[in-house]
Amino acid sequence: MSFRRGVVRQSKFRHVFAQAWKAEHCIDDVRVSRVTWDSPLCAVNPKFIAVIIEAGGGGAFLVVPVSKSGRIDQSCPTVCGHAAPVLDIQWSPHDDNVIASASEDCTVKVWQIPDGGLTSPMTDATVTLEGHSKRVGLLAWHPTAFNILLTAGCDNVICVWNVGTGELVYQLDDAHPDLIYNVSWNKDGSAICTVCKDKALRVIDPRRGAVLKVREKVHDGTRPMRAVFLSDGKILTTGFSRMSERQLALWDTKDLSEPMVIQEMDTSNGVLLPFYDPDTNMVYLCGKGDCTIRYFEVTDESPYVHFLSLYSSKEPQRGAGFQSKRGVDVNKCEIARFYKLHERKVEPISMTVPRKSDLFQGDLYPDTAGLEPALLADEWIAGQDAPPLLVSLSGGYTAPPSKYRDTLRSKPKLVSQDSGTGAVPPSAGNVAAPTSTPTSAAKETEEETPQPTAATRETDGNGDRPKREDDVLSELLAEMKALRAVVLAQNQRIELLERQLARIEDGDV
Repeated sequence: MSFRRGVVRQSKFRHVFAQAWKAEHCIDDVRVSRVTWDSPLCAVNPKFIAVIIEAGGGGAFLVVPVSKSGRIDQSCPTVCGHAAPVLDIQWSPHDDNVIASASEDCTVKVWQIPDGGLTSPMTDATVTLEGHSKRVGLLAWHPTAFNILLTAGCDNVICVWNVGTGELVYQLDDAHPDLIYNVSWNKDGSAICTVCKDKALRVIDPRRGAVLKVREKVHDGTRPMRAVFLSDGKILTTGFSRMSERQLALWDTKDLSEPMVIQEMDTSNGVLLPFYDPDTNMVYLCGKGDCTIRYFEVTDESPYVHFLSLYSSKEPQRGAGFQSKRGVDVNKCEIARFYKLHERKVEPISMTVPRKSDLFQGDLYPDTAGLEPALLADEWIAGQDAPPLLVSLSGGYTAPPSKYRDTLRSKPKLVSQDSGTGAVPPSAGNVAAPTSTPTSAAKETEEETPQPTAATRETDGNGDRPKREDDVLSELLAEMKALRAVVLAQNQRIELLERQLARIEDGDV
């Protein structure tokens, strides 16, 4: 009998360990929401922590600076503009002061949080998006295009919005026959993947409204599933087997006939929420109601999804927030940070790679996605795609002043329900193709084109520091570029409608 010595897989993340912060660094007396919805209930960025909380007579969420610790006073101001419970919140990837919230009141609201946090209750949203006929439970910001937000509701409809103008630019109302569990953008935002109550995984081009790939029965169980696009184009899903065992599966979008790997984990009934780090290619699985966080590394070598370790504690988690890579402490080799929600507490948990050197560890921190968007909204609507713009974390990350900071502040009038330029709720009998509204968007762009010059004249007249001519010129050129993109999108929409009309006339439909 012979024995072959096993070869240990080499990975710098094999020894990642998780550690909860001390009690004095936790946030106490947070009345975490008891809403029966499988969302993380928490969103984090380098500036703020946001937590959906219990609120009588409406919906609210708490926003505090990320450095906050200790007890939250009951008089602490909240964001409380929804008429029904809040189901999901997401920070904008391109502005750390902008957050979107989805609610049972069928609306999505976008809020501008002041630096330093709230000093009084915030009830008036910067933008209100109304296009769903039932409660809205899913939000997903576009990873590279500025001000593009995707929403999904219990009406089985996906809407894509230009938040800067309040326009509903695409609507997919026939792609899903049942409740949508989860939506995830791919790396450059050219496609989304969704999982639905019909147990199917779909890859969709939201601009064309085309379902590119479908895989039936991704997981055989009836419990909710989740799916997330990985940076190499593969898709990782979590769900349940027919015997109610929790599963993790990896799929190659080139061939969805069989999973690359499928792993059974345990028989708990909490939905596994996947949090993906594209820089390290690690996936963290947090089960609602679990006391553990499992983490895996995804590689190109079989079995592709490698279990690393698990963090375990005595208290179950109600939800969790995942810190952006820009917010971790590179000096302590922290590669990820969670904010675990207890019943009345928020507890930070750091994932760290032990290193002896105090120098910056470049192999742990490749360049990561920064705040600056790669595309403007109109460029993406016109058909352009681009990967994220990357920044270095060497020496810690400091956000540069954004060129687009005032986009939301300057346009709240565009979503006034009296003006007629806000999003139009879908009516019964809407066309199956995604609804696009480039005409009104182009009209708004034309109306706004002279605004930068007018604003400059007012500034000069008040004695403030005048803008330089080249700044004004660059703003005008940007407006012209955006207008051309909208016109191009309008032409493409006209061509699509003409082709559909021709098919109808030929009897093909």
